[in-house]
Amino acid sequence: MVLNKGTTSFDSFTDKTAVIILGGGKGTRLYPLTKSRAKPAVPVAGKFRLIDLPVSNCLHSNLDKIYILTQFNSDSLHRHITQTYRFDSFSHGFVQILAAQQTIDNKDWYQGTADAVRHALRRLDQRRPDHVLILSGDHLYKMDYRDMLRTHIENNANVTISVIPLPRKDCHEFGILQVDERGQVIRFVEKPKEEALLEDLRVPTHLFEDRGIAAEGREHIASMGIYIFDTNTLFESLDSHKGSDFGKDILPSLLGTKSIQAHFFDGYWEDIGTIRAFYEANLALATPVPRFNFYDERFLIYTRPRHLPGAKINQANIRSSVLCEGAIVSGSVVEDSVVGLRSIIEEGAFVSKTVMMGADYYDSPDMRFEDIPDGAPALGIGRRTIIKNTIVDKNARIAADCRIVNQENVSEADGPNYYIRDGIVVIPRGAVIPRGTVI
Repeated sequence: MVLNKGTTSFDSFTDKTAVIILGGGKGTRLYPLTKSRAKPAVPVAGKFRLIDLPVSNCLHSNLDKIYILTQFNSDSLHRHITQTYRFDSFSHGFVQILAAQQTIDNKDWYQGTADAVRHALRRLDQRRPDHVLILSGDHLYKMDYRDMLRTHIENNANVTISVIPLPRKDCHEFGILQVDERGQVIRFVEKPKEEALLEDLRVPTHLFEDRGIAAEGREHIASMGIYIFDTNTLFESLDSHKGSDFGKDILPSLLGTKSIQAHFFDGYWEDIGTIRAFYEANLALATPVPRFNFYDERFLIYTRPRHLPGAKINQANIRSSVLCEGAIVSGSVVEDSVVGLRSIIEEGAFVSKTVMMGADYYDSPDMRFEDIPDGAPALGIGRRTIIKNTIVDKNARIAADCRIVNQENVSEADGPNYYIRDGIVVIPRGAVIPRGTVI
């Protein structure tokens, strides 16, 4: 079947495609950023949430029937979704959260990616789409899923997996696929390390070139955790196989019995499911020409409008940084950092290679919260405080004359009001750091 993107014929396929975004489990790799919120609700780039990335991709792909599966700390995620993604009364589109719940048929919580979708089948069955697109909620990338849907339809596939080329040295971190000359998947190997096995899994260079991709020394393809199933195959596979994970259980079980097609993608893609990856991906946005472009008006990333004023800079020195709406930076130095919504940086502070998530409100004499101790410093970063290589979560209060630089150069640590993960200091949401603290 040959289809032209943008035609009524192809649009009918997108209209009959449902999307499931996996919200993930407890988000332990992103702790403490997930201490009080679901992983898709973690702020990114100073003003967005992780969930905004896949949802925006869907909307740009004319896919507007979207389910988000989550089970941990879903309050802030639910609030963000309901305040951001609203469709008019003449549209059939929706973005709906399906939180894990116990029922007569299912008395367990989600055990993995496949198990989460298995719990959602009842909702899918009510609408019975022709195709189901399954996405992860913690990846940073832009993709027009219609290209992948085209690959799926034109190859009459039961399942299509989006894959990305990568060099051999990175294979040990991903699920690696082997394909035949038609791009049909014939083998799955999880995080291979042996040289002989890696040699067997090599992809011929012409398979990249045939799809307009320059191999550039890359000889392997990794699963991106993005799948399209025809609905019957999805129902059948989850019913016949009780495995809890798509990559490890369900998809390997379909080899030889179902047509599994690879869709090649060669744009920017980053898994930001760990503190280190999250930190580095955010800081990369502050470089002069970041690989991920939030400034492309042809492919905007949508989020909740907050109607804040522009950032205010009072005699500060700002270098290679992102400043979001409502930030106030006075008489300080900020370099190679992301400064989030309503962030306050006071005079004499020095902020370097730091991700500030900002605040949900400004301090006001009329607003007092029970969880803020008497005498707590103001929101933001106080006078003369030095802060480097740090993630500052929302609503943190860091007093004057602090030094937060991982003084002991430790890799992992838990303190009374901070954490260190992979050498990066994390000041958790709502933390209060007293004056003169050294971390």
